[in-house]
Amino acid sequence: MNKYAIILAAGKGTRMKSKQPKVLHEVAGKTMLAHVLSSVSAIDTEKNIVIVGHEADRVIATLPKGTNFVKQNEQLGTGHAVKIAADLLSDKEGTTLVIAGDTPLITGETLQQLFDYHTSNKATATILTAIAENPTGYGRIIRGADNSVEKIVEQKDASEKEKAIHEINTGTYVFDNRALFSALNEITTDNAQGEYYLTDVIEIFKDLNRTVAAYTLENFDESLGVNDRVALSQAEKIMRQRINHQHMINGVTFIDPEHTYIDSDVTIGSETVIEGNVTIKGKTTIFNNVHITNGSRIVDSEIHSDTEIRNSTIEKSRMSVGSNIGPYAHLRPGTVLSEDVHVGNFVEVKGSTLGKGTKAGHLTYIGDATVGEKVNFGAGTITANFDGKNKFNTEIDDFAFIGSNTTIIAPLHIGKNGLTAAGSVINEDIPAETVAIARGRQVNKLGRAKKMPHYRGK
Repeated sequence: MNKYAIILAAGKGTRMKSKQPKVLHEVAGKTMLAHVLSSVSAIDTEKNIVIVGHEADRVIATLPKGTNFVKQNEQLGTGHAVKIAADLLSDKEGTTLVIAGDTPLITGETLQQLFDYHTSNKATATILTAIAENPTGYGRIIRGADNSVEKIVEQKDASEKEKAIHEINTGTYVFDNRALFSALNEITTDNAQGEYYLTDVIEIFKDLNRTVAAYTLENFDESLGVNDRVALSQAEKIMRQRINHQHMINGVTFIDPEHTYIDSDVTIGSETVIEGNVTIKGKTTIFNNVHITNGSRIVDSEIHSDTEIRNSTIEKSRMSVGSNIGPYAHLRPGTVLSEDVHVGNFVEVKGSTLGKGTKAGHLTYIGDATVGEKVNFGAGTITANFDGKNKFNTEIDDFAFIGSNTTIIAPLHIGKNGLTAAGSVINEDIPAETVAIARGRQVNKLGRAKKMPHYRGK
């Protein structure tokens, strides 16, 4: 049986109080819509259709290649949103999932179980339900004497007796596709909202003696729909707990998982130890046996095995096996540390490659440089790579020794085993095996200190 999915993503999300479309707000580094599409991908659908409306172009720009979309120019309710997909789906044999784009916590496993339950019950419609401690605001599931589903009643249309029901509609459904679009032609706006409710098709199916089933979530958290910033923060917390739990199951040690923030697309190898107050974002890959200490932040980077990151920031960079940085180091975009490189405290590296065994221990800036193996940078070294308009490159060959407080004015080349004297300002190439001294000669004025303002006597 072919499977299809309709993802509802047209709403403005007024309660978010945001210029951004609601479904594009992020949870653990991915938009809510991306989370939903990822879960839908687990059920192997033939076609996915995203219903877009508010800020449609911005939403469309985020969709994976090959995703179909239909614009809902007027927001006339969930029934109307699904109905406008008719041209793409109404003549198809199969089963259709309808799910909201603001439900980022629903998993692919749950959607597969929903489909299996629908099939085993030979249902025309199956509703994903949940038991809510506080059901206020949700549509209620009304069951008959035989426990079958009779209808769904929205909060604004519910009687006091119906409002007391704790089984709620999560807004996720599976339908027989042709039956769905046939029923949508019969729904009306005769309700408190004056909208076309998708839920009205349930009563239509019941009147036709079709089977309407309900599959109840085991974990209520999955049902969370995000309508405001409070719910967004709840979704964020739950998703991060889920992510960290899975990493720990896979062999990663978290010293303080409640205060460790890992995005959805991050991968982490076993035997890695991550201390508290660490943030790892984007599509970062961390290999085995990495140690990341308190306060570190890593974004879109590749961290190989047996490395150590001590209270430092890494952006779009790569650390090779055995390298280490920090504390308080900063690897900016385009940085590559080869094997066994040491980048120490208050060192910033930007758009540069450091060769195997190179060391920059402290208080150094290396920008737009290609550095060979086993080069030593003394404290206070600066590559002056920017003249206010253009960036320039520096090349430093193997075994060079850069003395403390050296300023290297790019572009230039320092040859193999070249050495700069401490305090030099280097603005010319240094040949291999050469010592470069570029500083003013020291002159001592004996006894002159007695005449200076600072003098306080012997």
